[in-house]
Amino acid sequence: MADKLILSDEEWKARLSPEEYQVLRKHGTERAFSGCFVASKDKGTYVCAGCENPLFRSGEKFESGTGWPSFTQPVGPDAVIEHEDRSYGMSRVEVRCARCDGHLGHVFPDGPQPTGLRYCMNSVAMKHVPD
Repeated sequence: MADKLILSDEEWKARLSPEEYQVLRKHGTERAFSGCFVASKDKGTYVCAGCENPLFRSGEKFESGTGWPSFTQPVGPDAVIEHEDRSYGMSRVEVRCARCDGHLGHVFPDGPQPTGLRYCMNSVAMKHVPD
């Protein structure tokens, strides 16, 4: 992972589209089945839309049926960070980019083996870099 990227709110607004800003900086969520990566099977690496930090490889992506792109694990232990999320009366684990602290989605313990995890991400929070 590269050094931490810390920008002001105004710098983030200038750098990101309104949709990216809403998800990455304001912890929003795109509507189910609306994201461009839900059904994507393209080979490559998914990187943070805010800072291009590598997050997930296409080989770890799977069809979860939830309406969001899902992965079994990040590219490495320093790619993402996890935070307790008790918003909306639920207890979940939020996933953020380890470099810029952008909100990516949540991780759940109901994924396929070998990890048993489902990293449920927002398409708008990522970009795809082909192999």
